[in-house]
This record gives sequence, structure tokens and C-alpha cells, in this order.
Amino acid sequence: MTGLNYFNQDHEMLRETTRRFIQQEIAPYVDDWEEQSGLPRELFKKAGDAGLFCINVPEEHGGMGEDLFMMIAFTEEIMRCTSGGLVASLGSLGIGLPPVLNFGQDELIQRIAPEVLAGNKIQALAITEPGAGSDVANISTRAERQGDHYIVNGSKTFITSGMHADYVSVAVRTGGEGFGGISMLLMEKDMPGFSSGKKFKKMGWWASDTAELFFDNVKVPLENLIGKENQGFRIIMSNFACERLMLATMANATAQIALEQCLDYVEQRKTFGKNLAQHQVIRHKLADMATQIDVSREYIYRTAAKVMAGESSVKEISMAKNFATKVSDYVTTEAVQIFGGMGYMRESVVERLYRDNRILSIGGGTYEIMNEVIAKCVLGEMDL
Repeated sequence: MTGLNYFNQDHEMLRETTRRFIQQEIAPYVDDWEEQSGLPRELFKKAGDAGLFCINVPEEHGGMGEDLFMMIAFTEEIMRCTSGGLVASLGSLGIGLPPVLNFGQDELIQRIAPEVLAGNKIQALAITEPGAGSDVANISTRAERQGDHYIVNGSKTFITSGMHADYVSVAVRTGGEGFGGISMLLMEKDMPGFSSGKKFKKMGWWASDTAELFFDNVKVPLENLIGKENQGFRIIMSNFACERLMLATMANATAQIALEQCLDYVEQRKTFGKNLAQHQVIRHKLADMATQIDVSREYIYRTAAKVMAGESSVKEISMAKNFATKVSDYVTTEAVQIFGGMGYMRESVVERLYRDNRILSIGGGTYEIMNEVIAKCVLGEMDL
């Protein structure tokens, strides 16, 4: 399932490494982790040992080098474990660490990055608040500068790896209202006043650890400032680009796996004296599903290629995420329908894919927010 000229031998080697990792370390246990609503910490260490945390990380920081197609190849393969929640939690460093690597001071990077990339520490990103989800410019968690520290008060919600993260890149308000008053701080789990609340019970992504975070007069040293004060919004927006493209990839992979499940099932299940695959209505469903998946995948690849070439791709990334998630909505719904009653059973892979899929058009910027970004781009209202 590789795209023409998009992937090379290194990407294929990564795919094979990821397949082995799934077979050895995930597949035997994933159903139990789903039911337990969480992952063992040792899985992060095993992924670090396998080099799976070094993808799309600059070589000077111990990574394989920045390559979006490495991330796409990895995401497409790791999604074959069939647990979107596992992929989200195991990959939380993919959204939590880049702000530090790209904008943090060298001392902070050297202290944090090696431990996270090795899987010894877990990193998360905390932006969403009870009163500010996709409306990032209106976050209210406050950081007041006092001498050589910031004093942080507020809360965050729906934070992936929130229960177990050792380091969290946190969006805080250091200035006035709006996007111009936002900064990013690296906060650490053992800081007094930093606590996590209950682990949320979710519709899908059961294996992911999703929680609330609370900050009660947390004392954060100035050296934990990521980038410059009051310039955090730019960091958040730059981080969203990769996150949204990976969510699009997750959506496309979800749809592809659902289609493959259907292709196997329709050859086995008989109704009215013949296989489902022989019924025209089913055949045409499969044709529509396959067409939309292929179109979505190729657009994701093309958008990633533009990003790699240094071209502005704000509009295309938003389009890719919206289109991919609409396709995965359609395909997972049709997959459950094709499976009939079995598609409603927990033992069915398509049942899990259907549940897990629902968050993909919400996380990283809702479908509606993406449409507003697209509208601003096509109307010439956004400086690209």
C-alpha cells in the first residue's frame, strides 16, 4: 500500500520493524489492554528500545531525521494493531515533544529528550481546557512570573497520557487576552501542586490514558519556558500541522483496515444461498469504500510531499484531515452494516474501529474548525 515515489527502502524497513513489534509486543495483549483502559509503562520502554520513538526527530537530538513519510509509514503500520487508543497513548510524545525540540532551550532539550526517546519517560501535550477546546486563543490557565519562576494555576482536560505523563508541554496565559498572550511551559509530574484527576471513560480509544490535569500554584522555573514568552500560539499552530496530518493518516488507516475486514468477511458469509461478495449491493458498497480510501490516501501523501518540500500547506492539511475523517466515518459505518449483527459485537474488529474512529474528526481541531481554516484560505483571509 505504498504510494508511487513517496516511500523508499528505509521506510519499508521501518514498516517491517513495526510489524514485528506489533506481533511480539502488542497483538497478544491488546484486547486485555482495551478492557483495562490503559497500557503498561513497559510498553513505552520496549518501543523506545525498538527505535520507534526516534521517527521524525532531528538527528542532532538522537532521532532518525525529520521525515514525514517515516511518520506516515509508522502510523499506517502501528494502526494495524487495531487499537486507535493504543496508538494515541504510545504516540503522545509525537505531539508533546516537538515543541521542546523545535523551540526549547538546549539545556531543556538535553535534559528531557533522551529520556523520552528511550521510552523511560512519557511526554504529553496539554492545550484543551474545560472552557476552551478548539478555541485555543481563549485558554485561561494562568502563569504569573515571580522572580526566576512562573506560578501556574488552572486546569486542562482530555489530555492523552494525562495520568502517566512525566513531562507535559502546557499552554498557559502569560499575557493579555487572545492568542498574543499565550506561552508554552514544560511541566513535570513531580512539581508540587501538579496533579491528575480521574481517568475518563470514553466511547472509543479505550486503551488510551485520557485525564484531567490540575495546577495549584505550581512553581515552574524560567528555564522550562518553551520558546519566547507570549509566542506560544505560533508554537501550537506549527505543532498542529503534523498532528492533523497524522490524524488524517490514522483515519485513512482505520478505513483501510475496515475495508480489509469486509473483504474477508464477504467471502465467508453466505446469505440467500451465495456469498455476500456475489450480491451486487455489497459489491458496490465495497467499490465506493475502496475508491474513497484510495483518493484520501493519495491526497494525504501529496500534502505530506508539499510539506516536505517546504510549501505552505495549511489549507491542504485541513482538507486532508476533513476528507480522510469523512471517508473513515463512511467506511466504518458501512463495515458494521456489512457485518450485520456480528459488526455490533465486541469481538469484531470493525466494532472497535467504528468506536475509535469517532474521535478523529474532533481531536486536533474539529471538522468545523478545519472548515473555517479552509474557508479563510480560499477567501484570501489567512496569511499563508
